[in-house]
Amino acid sequence: MQKCNLAVDIGASSGRVIAGYLENNQLLLEEVHRFDNKMIKKDGHLCWDIDRLFSEIKTGLRKSVEMNYQPQTVGVDTWAVDFVLLDENRNRITDAIAYRDHRTDGAMEEVFQLIDQQEIYQQTGIQFQPFNTIYQLHALKQESPKIFDKAAYFLMVPDYLHYLLTGKITNEYTNATTTQFLNADTQQWEKAFLEKIGIPDKLFSEPTMPMQSIGSLTDELQEELGFNLDVVLPGTHDTASAVVSVPAQETIYISSGTWSLMGVEHDSPISSPQAFQYNFTNEGGANENIRFLKNIMGLWMIQEVRREYKEQYSFAEFVELVEQEAAFTSKVDVNDQRFLSPDSMKQVIQEYCQETNQQLPETPGQFAKCIYDSLVDCYVETAAEIEELTGRTYNSIHIIGGGSKNNYMNKKLAEVSGKSIFTGPSEATAIGNLIAQMLATGQLTSIEESKAIINDSFDIQKF
Repeated sequence: MQKCNLAVDIGASSGRVIAGYLENNQLLLEEVHRFDNKMIKKDGHLCWDIDRLFSEIKTGLRKSVEMNYQPQTVGVDTWAVDFVLLDENRNRITDAIAYRDHRTDGAMEEVFQLIDQQEIYQQTGIQFQPFNTIYQLHALKQESPKIFDKAAYFLMVPDYLHYLLTGKITNEYTNATTTQFLNADTQQWEKAFLEKIGIPDKLFSEPTMPMQSIGSLTDELQEELGFNLDVVLPGTHDTASAVVSVPAQETIYISSGTWSLMGVEHDSPISSPQAFQYNFTNEGGANENIRFLKNIMGLWMIQEVRREYKEQYSFAEFVELVEQEAAFTSKVDVNDQRFLSPDSMKQVIQEYCQETNQQLPETPGQFAKCIYDSLVDCYVETAAEIEELTGRTYNSIHIIGGGSKNNYMNKKLAEVSGKSIFTGPSEATAIGNLIAQMLATGQLTSIEESKAIINDSFDIQKF
């Protein structure tokens, strides 16, 4: 049997369990299990079906053994900001309500009445998004104040999945930073903020750094699955894992998927007034550095357009359709809040174009070109902001994740930015998750060694 590490990588639309192992100085991957993930309506809210997600993880663990693997470790990464609460008996007492739910509408502005906005940024360095955990907690407090009388533990989604695997309570550092109430300098919870919104600080445990084992499977799971393995914390925020797999260090990166996360790796937080004005974020890195970046709407917009066309076009076909629409030039501000969770993405794109006196997109190719060209413009603008805020020039942009396969955007970005564009690996998040496990177990000895192995193992393209 082939010994391996298992990465559980769950995004907003799908999840997968990927086996990885080193052979002849290369990292080899095999997808063991893939499953859908989507928000469900429950009690008037958009929620994640977290019990089903855990069931899919167990299916992936079983399948790995059926495929003749001998898994040594497993680690889970997911999206950021969403959470559950447990009572003192460690039973879940809230649903995993999704960040696109409308319960946070207006919550950010209400919190600013309790805590000064600039103080929030100075202490946490985190970009203002209406769905950040601090605003979700405020919304929950308004809706169900008595829930906090029963609550004993706060766990973000991957923390909860790790708890179900091990029985151990952890608040992993990279995801904890996205709550907007973890101090960027001290890496401790900002208890004064919690007090001002009426959330008991006893719910939060000391943040745990990634790249370490938190223990083996529970006895019940060992009996159910018929084997044991260690659970190792990767960067549980999927972007933290993805950035580990950027093959070069001196570059601007874009982790391109449902969201586009664009930034650089930095030694310390940048919480200057200009960074506040540009709405940049200082999220925790898996190797204890700072991911200085901006959260951009990303390929969510084309995913929603594709859904409205009843998925009759693949993403590759959208790119082909764009090539036929050279004369169409309308663009939108991809970070406009109307694009966050509309009933019809096509309709709000058309409304924006109408309001700005531009031609309305009508065909699938025109919608796609509008989205792709708008994203490229946003990337170019963000790159200029990064260079201004860091005081240095970058010659390249490296795109990782599923969006790195969009060669129309890659070529356009090279042309408009004047920088070298490198792309790949597309399975960046799972790779970064596996690298963290291999560093924790001594199979790899340094980030530098891991980046060399990524360069040797995957096809990196240049535009």
